[in-house]
Amino acid sequence: MLNQHNGATVSEVAAAIDLPRTTTYRILETLCVAGYAYRAAIDERYRLTIMVRGLSDGFDDEAWVTQIARSYIYDLCRELVWPVAIATLSGSSMLIRQTTDHESPLAVEKRGPGFRVPILGSASGICYLAFCPKEQRDTLLEILAKSKNEADKPARNRNKVYEKLVETRKQGYAVSRRPRRVSDEISMAVPIFAGDRLLASLALRFSSTAVAMDDAQKRFVPKLRDVAQRIGQDFVEQHQRDEFVSAPASPVARQALQ
Repeated sequence: MLNQHNGATVSEVAAAIDLPRTTTYRILETLCVAGYAYRAAIDERYRLTIMVRGLSDGFDDEAWVTQIARSYIYDLCRELVWPVAIATLSGSSMLIRQTTDHESPLAVEKRGPGFRVPILGSASGICYLAFCPKEQRDTLLEILAKSKNEADKPARNRNKVYEKLVETRKQGYAVSRRPRRVSDEISMAVPIFAGDRLLASLALRFSSTAVAMDDAQKRFVPKLRDVAQRIGQDFVEQHQRDEFVSAPASPVARQALQ
């Protein structure tokens, strides 16, 4: 239940598995104590930790990188104050896996994990599209071009989209602007790589009247890149540790350990 829905409340779990709420709460808290789940303070939803990989292949890498990134993005939010989020590709949109919206006093809209944003209408999506493999990018653009969703219509002008993606790759980060009544909301996003593999997008939102674009490039982009690199490195190291632990020991190694 937690894996399929990217986290859930006690009531949602109780209803889904048909158990009394008190029993469900006790089970969830037991999973937290055992290290397999945690309860997010921002929305009281229970989510999985990377320890679940030891139990099942159902815990995907996107959830894993989110767990690793959680402390990093909260530290970055405390430093820069503006809301920070990490998003992964989910179907034909971007799924926000973790966000600091409820911790940031400057977040106008309080988005939570599970919120979806359009690929071409968000910095996270443009960033992912710019840095993902060509075959995946072409397939996504074909799907978006056939979509009836208003936010996906720009995909029908392939040349203009490619111009935006080339610009994004050249500068190393994506930018999107969302018109608002008083002040436009600007988002910046950088890719998170584990070696050559694209994992997710790391984004920050700010007000256009509060921070000038030139200033944002100097202040925010280096910080985002540094955090993205740390997350990717931790992801690689965690994978290597898991492979070492799960690898069968040779007869010589077993004898030495004995």
